[in-house]
Amino acid sequence: MTNNEIVAKLWSMANVLRDDGISYQNYVTELTYLLFLKMMKEQGTESAIPEGYHWDDLLAKEGLKLKTFYKQLLLDLGNPEIAKDNRLNMIYDDASTSIDEPANLEKIIKDIDALDWYSAKHEGLGDLYEGLLEKNANETKSGAGQYFTPRILIDVMVQLTRPELGEKLNDPAAGTFGFMIAADHYLKEKYDQFFDLTPEQVKFQKKEALSGMELVQNTHRLALMNALLHDIEGQLEQGDSLSTNGKWMKGYDVVLTNPPFGTKKGGERATRDDLTYETSNKQLNFLQTIYNSLKTTGKARAAVVVPDNVLFADNVGEQIRKDLLNKCNLHTILRLPTGIFYAQGVQTNVLFFGRGASEKENTKETWIYDMRSNMRSLGKRSPLRKDDFKEFIECFNLDNLTQRQETWSLENPNGRWRKYSIEDIRKRANTNLDIFWMEAEKDGPAYSISELLDLMEQKSTAISESITKLQELLGDVSE
Repeated sequence: MTNNEIVAKLWSMANVLRDDGISYQNYVTELTYLLFLKMMKEQGTESAIPEGYHWDDLLAKEGLKLKTFYKQLLLDLGNPEIAKDNRLNMIYDDASTSIDEPANLEKIIKDIDALDWYSAKHEGLGDLYEGLLEKNANETKSGAGQYFTPRILIDVMVQLTRPELGEKLNDPAAGTFGFMIAADHYLKEKYDQFFDLTPEQVKFQKKEALSGMELVQNTHRLALMNALLHDIEGQLEQGDSLSTNGKWMKGYDVVLTNPPFGTKKGGERATRDDLTYETSNKQLNFLQTIYNSLKTTGKARAAVVVPDNVLFADNVGEQIRKDLLNKCNLHTILRLPTGIFYAQGVQTNVLFFGRGASEKENTKETWIYDMRSNMRSLGKRSPLRKDDFKEFIECFNLDNLTQRQETWSLENPNGRWRKYSIEDIRKRANTNLDIFWMEAEKDGPAYSISELLDLMEQKSTAISESITKLQELLGDVSE
């Protein structure tokens, strides 16, 4: 049995809990509590769990006794006085169950136990868990996929930033820790699973190289579980990166992230006192946080997903862009196609930049690749593919950023790849980086059946969201 088949079976168990009113998002959290115990048994690492709280202790109970025991187990494993492992405490901190029916709990536990764990271990428990997280994100009803970063995009961003052994990496909006997991996978493939590394190097990669911070507690649980199953023990905190709690994130060689979009509730400003420019715009605050967290060695670099408004917002937005262009070499902007994220109308880009050794005039030119114009429609049924990035990776020119292939723009003036000098950019109103030049196809793109179904679903969801917002507004007026 493959990991994909096991993930499908785990996901189908959600049907058992529908009568308890449990959402898909809550189901994954419930599953994490149970899978942790099972996977610790499969890995032979149950010593981290106090006696009497192991998987077999759970499996031995039935009915009401099982439900009572399970509720107490969740409380006790989150209690540092009982369970003295810090990671264990964080995964079970403030944990509770939404499963009311003891028979449902019993069925899920027995179904999990009956899965082909020999095959799962062979393929990798970490990969299995990541597959489950992706399955959850792809379930639009749960809302989990609203800003989910496709694994293919994550892998491209990691590949083009080229992490190295001994470097410190960070994601200040860690989510389920996908970027850091991908970076770890990239390094292990490049360096033969760390087989030839010294014990000190292995220890650094495991405990110090990868770090992050996640605001939402339940998502942080998933991130901890993901890190644990990939044998990563770097600092992974729960909290707000834009508050004083996030000030520890400094001095990084590489930052890879997809920060949340929007503004802070009530228009509040970030509470960090080390941000130069004040704004309630989350992504602009994250951008400041990211480029200021990079080392000033001239080698530190970042790849960051941002919505279009970061490229054209005026006033403080322009000030932050100018600061970025000065302190960093913003060498590449990738205009991503619409439909990558499930939130309607969200258009995004990836900024690739390196922090300079000085504070001034580090950007000399910026190359832009338009992967959005005249692009096939993307969605749940027609997802992003690796081949979609082939031309961009060739243009990016990993080996020499200073000698890029200008023929892409000179021989094909309406093509996807163009260069703009810093002088060109400064001449633009508001130092606007939202630059596009490709004309839409006259007859429009031809859509496949799956693409048309995606478009119909997107339009339907957008209408539903508009109706909901209108109802909320009308409710506010009536009150």
